[in-house]
Amino acid sequence: MPLPSRSRVYSDINQHRQRDYWDYETHQVEWSDQDDYQLVRKLGRGKYSEVFEAINVTNNGRCVVKILKPVKKKKIKREIKILENLRDGPNIITLKAVVKDTLVWNLLFCY
Repeated sequence: MPLPSRSRVYSDINQHRQRDYWDYETHQVEWSDQDDYQLVRKLGRGKYSEVFEAINVTNNGRCVVKILKPVKKKKIKREIKILENLRDGPNIITLKAVVKDTLVWNLLFCY
């Protein structure tokens, strides 16, 4: 049986933060309008998602849409919460919006 591991840095970070910082299960996602975005071309894919270049039709701004494959809602909410917490950090892509189309979740980022 493997021994439990403990991070050498920031292992107690959530003890110093309020619950809304780390509690992704109760996090309320702010949805954006799916009709504001139009896919242009596929950029790539991975195990859990496909990535597309898109255009915001309201302002002609370019963005990237990460279309998540169906996985547990808990995992998706966790990723969204982490991206929101790290927003404006160094070397962190900026999450602009979250869009949901029936069972498919889409994360929108700056291009």
